[in-house]
Amino acid sequence: MAVQGSQRRLLGSLNSTPTAIPQLGLAANQTGARCLEVSISDGLFLSLGLVSLVENALVVATIAKNRNLHSPMYCFICCLALSDLLVSGSNVLETAVILLLEAGALVARAAVLQQLDNVIDVITCSSMLSSLCFLGAIAVDRYISIFYALRYHSIVTLPRARRAVAAIWVASVVFSTLFIAYYDHVAVLLCLVVFFLAMLVLMAVLYVHMLARACQHAQGIARLHKRQRPVHQGFGLKGAVTLTILLGIFFLCWGPFFLHLTLLVLCPEHPTCGCIFKNFNLFLALIICNAIIDPLIYAFHSQELRRTLKEVLTCSW
Repeated sequence: MAVQGSQRRLLGSLNSTPTAIPQLGLAANQTGARCLEVSISDGLFLSLGLVSLVENALVVATIAKNRNLHSPMYCFICCLALSDLLVSGSNVLETAVILLLEAGALVARAAVLQQLDNVIDVITCSSMLSSLCFLGAIAVDRYISIFYALRYHSIVTLPRARRAVAAIWVASVVFSTLFIAYYDHVAVLLCLVVFFLAMLVLMAVLYVHMLARACQHAQGIARLHKRQRPVHQGFGLKGAVTLTILLGIFFLCWGPFFLHLTLLVLCPEHPTCGCIFKNFNLFLALIICNAIIDPLIYAFHSQELRRTLKEVLTCSW
């Protein structure tokens, strides 16, 4: 990403030294103050990216193979996996090129590297935006399936889902191109931060409302069986834990990156903010970790998908 604090741009690798193994240490910022910095090696980046790449590729292949999974819900899940695959793939490509440049195995002119870097930035940014959009789309889909269950199949049709998917991809590519072209403008960074906060609020409101409805439903069933307290409290606690994990992982993986963007607007020259900027690679690694976790949350819980996945792994086409 072409933002201040990024240590992974291809052109920078021409004069960089190989990063050591992951470590937690103190580094000096421009004012001489000591900063807490987490060093992420290129090897770790490559490993995380490859794991996410393979995992999300399996999700896409599994959904494509089984026609029973060709529904709007799995359409959004498949696109989420494809977005995460592109996030991981672009970082794997960038890391591989950086390693080849540092080893002297690849020689390229600065102009070529600049173009390649711009392309990778657009792919990374657009896939990040689409990933956030599809997380929101999955939340909306689940909300409609609960609150408008009888009308769900008439509201969320496959043609409408495909149009929504196409709109998300087009908007992500267009806006990411603009963001990369004008990344040094404050308005661009503010738009990205506002977009993240909007997705966070949307997901929180929808999932909390769904949890409240589920608890009411469980309470109604409990009343019929005259055991209101044990069922209601147990179900509510389980739902609250699930909701906390879902939103907590989302905020933990995406929050630091958008905190980085926020601080670029609020305090780009402040020493404390400068210490946070030094951990940009850690923030990017957390996003890749989210790409690894997403299939576990949204895809692999499905018994039908797991069964088809076994067929894919055993090449039972």
